[in-house]
This record gives sequence, structure tokens and C-alpha cells, in this order.
Amino acid sequence: MIMESDIRLRAIEPEDLDLLYQLENDRSLWDVGTTNVPYSRYTLHDYIATSSDDIFADRQVRLIIENVRTQETVGVCDLVRFDPQHQRAETGIVVMRDNRRKGYALAALTLLADYALRVVHLHQLYAVVAADNEAAVNLFRKAGYEVQAELRDWLFDGHQYGNALLMQRFL
Repeated sequence: MIMESDIRLRAIEPEDLDLLYQLENDRSLWDVGTTNVPYSRYTLHDYIATSSDDIFADRQVRLIIENVRTQETVGVCDLVRFDPQHQRAETGIVVMRDNRRKGYALAALTLLADYALRVVHLHQLYAVVAADNEAAVNLFRKAGYEVQAELRDWLFDGHQYGNALLMQRFL
């Protein structure tokens, strides 16, 4: 099982363009995120080039999840909708299919929470999770998030609406 010491969260590099292109254009992920259109390589290249990696300037930060031993990129995690006044941000995470159910996501969420507390000085993190996504709900629970509300008809997959859970973690 992967532990926090087995991974690191690092800034996005130009070499990560192919990974971002693959993730952002994976239609199976669109139902659980806010993306519903494909991204071009140019747009993603521009994002990497213009991102300051400063959550205070960009109001978001995307970090690469990397296996320390193999230096393999296993996924990405985000802090988005950063609100410095209320000291909170929304959390998002995607682990590449071949690396799921190995502990990477839990380790990454633990490191992300530590970063949010110690570096950004946030008071809370939250996530909006599809209510029927048991794996994601269980992951966030293990990471210290609690369900605060059920949002009816919150997610639309192009055919039907689904409920979402608002999950929150105090730091």
C-alpha cells in the first residue's frame, strides 16, 4: 500500500502536457468534474506556460502526483475555487487508471491537506462527489472529509441528473 512518503506533489512541468491532454480529454471523467469539452494541446500548453503556480495569484493550483522511487506520474490533484477571505478551497483528484486502488489518492489527499494547512493556511477543504460514486465517497471519508449535504440533481451526464454529496474537511 502506498504511503505519503512514497509520493510527492510537484508543480506542473512542460513535460506533463501529454498527461494533461489525456486526462482533460477523457470523457469518462467529464461526468465527475466541471469539464465537458475537449481541450486542445495549445490551450493546455498555454495553461502550463502562464500558470504562476501561486494559488493566491491564480486562485487555484494543480499538482502532479509522482511516485518518489520510480518518478512515475500517477495522477493530479487540485485546489480550485480558492477563497482567501474564508480560507477554503475545493479539492479535486484524478489517479491514472493503472494506479487506482493502490493508495495513491489517499496519500495525495493527505499531502494536499498538509500543504493547504501549512503553506496556504486554509481552514477547510471541500469536495463535491457524485453520490453514487462509492469509491470516491469512501476515499474522501478515509481522508477525513464528512458529508455535509446532498445536492439533488447536481450533476448532469448528458442524459440524466445525479445527486452529489458536499464533503468537507476542517484542517
